[in-house]
Amino acid sequence: MNRLQELFKTKKKDILSIYYTAGYPNLGDTLKIAAALEHSGADFMEIGFPYSDPVADGEVIQASSKQALDNGMTLEILFDQLKDLRKTISIPILLMGYVNVVLQYGVANFCKKCQEVGIDGCIIPDLPMYEYEELYQECFIEHGISNIFLVTPQTSEARIRKIDGLSNAFIYLLSSAATTGKNLDVSENARTYFARIRDMKLNNPLMIGFGISDKQTFDSANEYASGAIIGSAFVKHLDLNNLEGSVADFMKRFR
Repeated sequence: MNRLQELFKTKKKDILSIYYTAGYPNLGDTLKIAAALEHSGADFMEIGFPYSDPVADGEVIQASSKQALDNGMTLEILFDQLKDLRKTISIPILLMGYVNVVLQYGVANFCKKCQEVGIDGCIIPDLPMYEYEELYQECFIEHGISNIFLVTPQTSEARIRKIDGLSNAFIYLLSSAATTGKNLDVSENARTYFARIRDMKLNNPLMIGFGISDKQTFDSANEYASGAIIGSAFVKHLDLNNLEGSVADFMKRFR
């Protein structure tokens, strides 16, 4: 059982995950932000490895990815930065990014390096489910890496059940099919969607993401899921001149 699985076994509600981009604002900030997030009460975090064409991301995360790439961030450099990760960080950590980067690195090498540095799971939104199941699942399992699947309002019940069967940590419930950074939709349609997934009584817990930006939207997500994931609002709040202070200030909204 990895740290992520252990977290969801022991904590059922009010789980807070924070996403940020590796190598942003500066190339060497990756572990500084991780340490500040753990100290400020994050339950787990998602470190994004940047890609030149982040189609699912909104303007804020796109800009952070471009800056990280301009700073020189690569997957190789990220793994080097994370080699001492578990000397200082104890909470679960996921890597999040696009499949082209992983394929270029090599899926087997990627899983092996994740295990070596202490990564607990991955979110690769554009990795097709059938490819994961047929080609890569055994490799992920062998190295103790949980693969996280995304569900949108348009995802069929049959596909959701399939995802549930392939998952071993949590299911990422997108608040909409839009890009990141949009405000959480708490309309009647959205609440019906959240309740529909919750009432399916899936084996894996749910985390809601896309549009969580403040305590109100975080609490709304907690009505239907085990917790929520915050990305754009956090990245936007980071202050180059007061990195640790800006992390702490942001987390005070929730903890």
